[in-house]
Amino acid sequence: MEKQQSKDPLHGVTLQKIVETLVEYYGFDTLGELIKIKSFNENPSVKSSLTFLRKTDWARKQVEELYVKTIQKKPSK
Repeated sequence: MEKQQSKDPLHGVTLQKIVETLVEYYGFDTLGELIKIKSFNENPSVKSSLTFLRKTDWARKQVEELYVKTIQKKPSK
């Protein structure tokens, strides 16, 4: 039997990995322009961003959507 692979691009990806990937790709300045949250604009850090995103569903959803769009246009290694 073959294992079924999830078609969900977020399957198995941690929130920390998502934030780190976006910061690496865009940097906090651009990320703060794309998604208007304090943890990207004022004293930005991965840790403060994770704390906020774990508590705030609407912001997490925006970050996840941006991540999916980013990995679709990012060239494969």
